[in-house]
Amino acid sequence: MELDQTLLKNLLSKRGDEIEKSVAGTGYLAKTVVGVGTFLLDNEGDLDLLTSKQKAIFDKFLQPLLDAPRR
Repeated sequence: MELDQTLLKNLLSKRGDEIEKSVAGTGYLAKTVVGVGTFLLDNEGDLDLLTSKQKAIFDKFLQPLLDAPRR
């Protein structure tokens, strides 16, 4: 799967409130989700470099926000 880095960068820089809402009540921290996203940006969006825990965070929080229609 090709990761849209521009969309990810936009999510991390301008849609932090959506990340906060997605993690609310889950026991995860928004900064952890942002950290996974930042790691991906630093590594050209290479999902293969994620650990299993990072991949789970990406799948649970970032991917749904990236797939959601933008307002």
